[in-house]
Amino acid sequence: MRAFAELLDRLVLTPSRNRKLQLMVDYFRATPDPDRGLALAALIGDLDFPSVKPAILRAMVSERMDPVLFGYSYNFVGDLAETISLVWPTGNAGAGDGVPLAEVARELSQVSRSDAPAVVAALLDQSTASERFAIIKLATGELRVGVSARLAKQALADLGGIEINEIEELWHGLHAPYGDLFAWLEGRADKPVPTAQALFRPVMLSNPMTEADYPRLDPKDYCAEWKWDGIRVQIVASGDARRLYSRTGDDNSGSFPDLMNAVHFNGVVDGELLVGSPTGRTATFSDLQQRLNRKSVSPKVQAQYPVFVRCYDILQAGDEDLRPLAFVERRKHLEAFVAALDPDRFDVSRFVPFTSWEELDEKRKRPPHPIIEGIMAKRWDTPYLPGRPKGPWFKWKRDPYTVDAVLMYAQRGSGRRASYYSDYTFGVWTGPEDAPELVPVGKAYFGFTDQELKQIDKFVRDNTVERFGPVRSVRADTKTGLVFEVAFEGLNRSTRHRSGVAMRFPRISRLRWDKPSAEADRLETLQSLLDA
Repeated sequence: MRAFAELLDRLVLTPSRNRKLQLMVDYFRATPDPDRGLALAALIGDLDFPSVKPAILRAMVSERMDPVLFGYSYNFVGDLAETISLVWPTGNAGAGDGVPLAEVARELSQVSRSDAPAVVAALLDQSTASERFAIIKLATGELRVGVSARLAKQALADLGGIEINEIEELWHGLHAPYGDLFAWLEGRADKPVPTAQALFRPVMLSNPMTEADYPRLDPKDYCAEWKWDGIRVQIVASGDARRLYSRTGDDNSGSFPDLMNAVHFNGVVDGELLVGSPTGRTATFSDLQQRLNRKSVSPKVQAQYPVFVRCYDILQAGDEDLRPLAFVERRKHLEAFVAALDPDRFDVSRFVPFTSWEELDEKRKRPPHPIIEGIMAKRWDTPYLPGRPKGPWFKWKRDPYTVDAVLMYAQRGSGRRASYYSDYTFGVWTGPEDAPELVPVGKAYFGFTDQELKQIDKFVRDNTVERFGPVRSVRADTKTGLVFEVAFEGLNRSTRHRSGVAMRFPRISRLRWDKPSAEADRLETLQSLLDA
């Protein structure tokens, strides 16, 4: 457990992607089975201990110290695991070599909810502060150490000196603690042969189109398609198995039973998941969010938010792997393949005709549908290559919208930002001109430098008017307030927000220290964008 705790500590404090990779590679190389496999499962969120909940942990620590003092401590630290690990009575902490990770995982997986407090307390009593932090993070599944599933897979690829796509093609046929995977990566065994059907194929990704790119590219070598504002998916059907994967390989089949019931083919199709119908209206991303990450979907929700897939590419038809073919050949296979599918659930992405990049740029700026967020440009002669190769595919998105908004609330960050107020909710003015009020329109936590973060943090602390746990309400009126220039990709109507609007991908593009808060934008500005 000590080595895993040290790994988490270093990952939390390391912003560098390459350094995080090296830390994981070193840990996997030095740690024996099954601990390293369990650590991998924890990092990618593949461990679940349902008997241990945050409420149990809060109750446990409240029995050992003044609840008011704990509340103040939690408010200052901003992270439950870190707070408990620091205030927990030491006792015999650190005696011996610590509890092995495998033993901790075994106890947490077998404990009942009634016995969980005693078992967890015993583990914490014999651990150091860093080990307690790791145990609580492990138990709650909220690691927040800046490691995505793909980054962990890249570390495995680096460990074995192979391409990450080899890991991704195997992934859904593997299970913790991944002994056969590590044996292969270390050259002690053959490559695992997954027995599962309908495995994920690593997707081909695009690069942003810049002004320096298109003048040197021949438009005759490329086709163009509209880039719709949905989510990239891969539908895999093999034998009796049917799967709907995200671009990162997450299985989302359970959230879309209506779509999966229409999968009557054997193959692999790449496309965009959208709400609506191919022949009717295409709804907003906000509507699609009503379907995402649901464990169960009622018939009413399915009827209200029907989904379909706009198909971009085909990787496999029957038993034939089409990825080595040029895009122009795959497109012919795709059109013939989709023609035999349910027309209410599948269609083929249309080409955007153009003869020059300037002509395509004009179409990009004025798309024919509000749910289009730009253009995809693809070389006709390119095979389907996993990863993000430079040159074959480009995404050319619409220019972002901007609005001036006023900071309303600030929340503590996580990881290396845990001591700063780095997550910001901002609003615009509404109501009569002589008595306006702010309504929240979005939340962002990036787009500023570390130096600017310190400046905003100081402003938050100096202008706090109310506290709600780790959240502070900031003074914001027509005379006092911090104005952000916020960039965002799109705007949707929303019944969940008091303003009636929801921003798509908002980010802080500029701090407007020079601008009085009274001159920030009004809600009518956003509503006019929606109307347009």
